[in-house]
Amino acid sequence: MLEVTQSAVQAIQRVIAETGEDVFGLRVVVMVGGCAGFRYRMGLESSAQEGDDIIEFEGVKVLIDADSRPWLEGATIDFRDDLAEAGFVFDNPNALGKCSCDKSFCDESETTPC
Repeated sequence: MLEVTQSAVQAIQRVIAETGEDVFGLRVVVMVGGCAGFRYRMGLESSAQEGDDIIEFEGVKVLIDADSRPWLEGATIDFRDDLAEAGFVFDNPNALGKCSCDKSFCDESETTPC
């Protein structure tokens, strides 16, 4: 299943606190698109949808839909804020390669090389 590091949990908690809205959790989705074939999308949700997996990390709920579940199996979300990079970073064993911006990835079924 998906893992979320301590630094990512803290970043998500900060974002939720800053919204001032009623937030149920963070949705993580894998979609077709991006420069390598698949891309990640994250967003705050006010409720879960039928069929969602709900994983809780220190009070932060992460929502994963059925279509994204296989792509996120074994993945880790981290948050980095240093000179080299800033933002959420995915370490995904299901990705054979990723683009230079680190926001999209490819798998063995893609016709374009990674």
